[in-house]
Amino acid sequence: MAIHSMTGYASAQAPLVAPDASSSETGMRLGLDMRSVNSRFLDLSFRLPEEWRAHEGALREMLTSQLQRGKVEVRASFELEAEAGPASPSPRQLQRLQSLQDSVLAWLPHAAPLSVADVLRLGSSQSHTPEDVGPALLALARTVLDGLMQARAREGARLATTLLERTAHLRELAHQARPLIPQLVEQQRQKFLERWREAMALGADAALPEAAQDRALNEATAFAIRIDVAEELTRLTAHLDEIDHLLAPTGLLRSVGKRLDFLIQELHREANTLGAKSALLELTRISIDMKVLIEQMREQVQNLE
Repeated sequence: MAIHSMTGYASAQAPLVAPDASSSETGMRLGLDMRSVNSRFLDLSFRLPEEWRAHEGALREMLTSQLQRGKVEVRASFELEAEAGPASPSPRQLQRLQSLQDSVLAWLPHAAPLSVADVLRLGSSQSHTPEDVGPALLALARTVLDGLMQARAREGARLATTLLERTAHLRELAHQARPLIPQLVEQQRQKFLERWREAMALGADAALPEAAQDRALNEATAFAIRIDVAEELTRLTAHLDEIDHLLAPTGLLRSVGKRLDFLIQELHREANTLGAKSALLELTRISIDMKVLIEQMREQVQNLE
């Protein structure tokens, strides 16, 4: 299943059709756009004309069925097409206007009758009731949501590729760190023996007492235990394996952002411990390089659903 980013944008427009004549366009166009950015939870906001608020529930249900996380803004509008003239009132609208005029004239016989301009203006304003707009709005929302999901999937694929590159680099750094510990322990043992020779004023070829040899071995062993990072490197590799598994194209989960965020925290913990135990400049450099890569991964993971 594809990895999805929480960042994406999609928009579309569609003509509004007269409610009683499915083949007759009204000259009005309905526009809808959706944009999303990262968020810890799913946060939906709608910017709809006030008379369309009745459809917010259906829109919310549609989005929650497809999205798990992200701050998503939905904006809808309608406008007159540039080349379109006044909308033609339907027979139903004309009958309603005639009925309203008859009611007014019954009470106000001296009132002026409706002019053609009045009929066109009032007919156009009444041609798009919330009930009429609903089906077109929901159909357009499904199209835009599909586009948003595709945009989030494309961005998610790019982020997954970047993260896999970082995990490969971290594995290389861990591989470089492993042979440094035995070398460092042996160096420490040799330094201890040299200090014994200096303290006892022995020549380079003179043999050290057996007690000094044993003490040097014990000191080297204690030092090895103190600086050993094999456990940290093993855990770091295990975390990298899990990250690679979650980012694999054949993964069963789509919403992996929170899991990856936890694993990034664990990677940072191991890299910090590696630096704290470091007694070698090269190992310190490796720890710093690891933390830089992990921080870069953290920024990318924040955008994953």
